[in-house]
Amino acid sequence: MEPTATAGRPRASLAMRSPWVRLAAPFAVVALLLAIDLAGGTAIRIGGLMIGVPALCAVFLGPGQVLVLTVVTMGCVMVAAVNNHQFDATNFPIVISTEVLIGVGAVTASRLRVRREQQLAQARWVASVAQQLLLRPLPGRLGPLTMASLYLAAEEEAAIGGDLYAATALDSGDARLMVGDVQGKGLGAVEVAGFLLAGFRRAARRRVELPDLPGYLDCRLREDLTDAEETAQPTPDGVRAAPRSGPRLLEGFVTAVVVDVTDDGSKLHVANCGHPPPLLLHDGIVRRLLPEVPALPLGLGDLGEERHDIDTYAMEAGDILLLYTDGVTEARDAEGVFYPLAERLPTWSAEPPETLLHHLREDLMRHSASSLADDVALVAVQRPG
Repeated sequence: MEPTATAGRPRASLAMRSPWVRLAAPFAVVALLLAIDLAGGTAIRIGGLMIGVPALCAVFLGPGQVLVLTVVTMGCVMVAAVNNHQFDATNFPIVISTEVLIGVGAVTASRLRVRREQQLAQARWVASVAQQLLLRPLPGRLGPLTMASLYLAAEEEAAIGGDLYAATALDSGDARLMVGDVQGKGLGAVEVAGFLLAGFRRAARRRVELPDLPGYLDCRLREDLTDAEETAQPTPDGVRAAPRSGPRLLEGFVTAVVVDVTDDGSKLHVANCGHPPPLLLHDGIVRRLLPEVPALPLGLGDLGEERHDIDTYAMEAGDILLLYTDGVTEARDAEGVFYPLAERLPTWSAEPPETLLHHLREDLMRHSASSLADDVALVAVQRPG
């Protein structure tokens, strides 16, 4: 699996991650306020504004840094009070007490924020490891096809997604490919992706035909989701809960496209379940393989037919088939323009799948300034010339 691309981030953004740089800014603000107060004499008294600085900084500083800032701010408040002849004023103890209370609250808030960030980072790490185990790079060849895969995780601040891909050889000699996108983010999406990948492999072993595959995957997925929901929510007395009804399950779904490539690579049989259409690159021309009869995503099987319509296309020598998730086409540049995948793809029509995905990745990251809002999964296969 390809790692998340981070090259090209502005150095200023990386510098702001330094705790010393982030601490210097609040110190500068406190020093500026103190300088203004001292320069204005008794006519200008803005020392009280310094009290709010530690509270505001609790949203991005650690508890230790907030504590240091609070102590420094208290010292500056005292200096300002002496300069303004307020040190012996009746309300000065109230000012100091307020500073102490705000400082304690700011340190506590910062500590809670850091703890939650650590918990979120741990959950994301677990999800990332699980996803890496599920989405191993596909082999370079499958039957007569040359193949390459690519996975790009979204930017660090985004929750991990449920994009997936898989490939297997059937007993008939055909190659079967799948790319999908689970609704939602986080560990739940990764778990659903695992269910779907397991169902995909079981279907290949059981020789499920492509027209029956979407219905089979939908049924297995709903069963696995039901089992997972029962296990996750036992009754208070420890007895397993009764099976839940459908509304919870109907809220989630998976868009997916499955392609069977004949053993000689000459034909593509496509079952599309609400997923972005595959792209077929032939002699520098991109063709969108739109389904003649739209089908529902997986997980909504009780709303549609069990047997799906299959679209068939010719694949000539040298043609490249690209399967992808919507993280590619929904990537935006600084002006909000979506990435024009179909328009860019012909640029690399003479390249093999691995090189094509390499160029596509570099171009996509340039377009989005290395800041993807959603995960990306790509599979490219080529019929040799």
